[in-house]
Amino acid sequence: MIFYILLGVVIVILISGLKIIPQSKAFVIERLGAYSKTLHTGLNYVIPIIERVSNKVTLKEIVKDFDPQPVITKDNVTMQIDTVVYFQITDPKLYTYGVEHPISAIENLTATTLRNIIGELELDETLTSRDIINTKMRSILDEATDPWGIKVTRVEVKNILPPRDIQEAMEKQMRAERERREKILQAEGEKKAAILTAEGEKESMILRAEAKKAAKITEAEGEAEAIIKIQKANSEGLKLLKEAKMDQSVLKLKSFEALSKVADGKATKIIIPSEIQNLATMGTVISEMLSKDDKETK
Repeated sequence: MIFYILLGVVIVILISGLKIIPQSKAFVIERLGAYSKTLHTGLNYVIPIIERVSNKVTLKEIVKDFDPQPVITKDNVTMQIDTVVYFQITDPKLYTYGVEHPISAIENLTATTLRNIIGELELDETLTSRDIINTKMRSILDEATDPWGIKVTRVEVKNILPPRDIQEAMEKQMRAERERREKILQAEGEKKAAILTAEGEKESMILRAEAKKAAKITEAEGEAEAIIKIQKANSEGLKLLKEAKMDQSVLKLKSFEALSKVADGKATKIIIPSEIQNLATMGTVISEMLSKDDKETK
């Protein structure tokens, strides 16, 4: 009976040495207090009583968001900066035996590194040089954590919190800068509007001038055409008179008709040429002779 009990105890002890290690995990094994081996994913066996699991290490990338740290810039401005560190355990043995409390060690190393970097920068450079700060911190932390079996993959400055009075001054400066830009944009808009208005008025004046010019040209062309037609008609009339071989008396009669048109009942004094007076006298004589002939005929 005791044999079976002892046998059962031995079987349980032997079975307890079976270790199933999940994915992305590693077990650090000690044998009689000294490092023995590192077990990785799968079914493994640990000798009971002689060997024990010293540390269970995750091989996934770890993200640690550390509390804000007070830092002083080159121009003696104290501010609060908190960082986020991304790291991965590459050597479980070094991670287990390299440093006591590795996460705390990384936090303290991050704080001291951040103070050293920010201490070389002024306030304005600190606010505008996040990429430079991130790159320097990652390089320094990665090199410092190599003996601990840790690979720092990325460091990000999460927040930069200057003192309240500096924040207020920065906000005023930003508002002033926005107002300045707004005024510049408004002035540029008004300038463009004035230019467009002036160009529109200029084009309108040019169009009106061109319209007046075209109207005057058209009017002048019409008058010139009328004058040409009148001269043409006069020329044709003279040509016809010449072809008809009109005598001097007809020409004098035409002159008299032209003179009557000149008077037109409006002139108070008319000077009649001697030729027209002679023609009138001759007309009177001809009228008397014609009346005498009529009486004798009766």
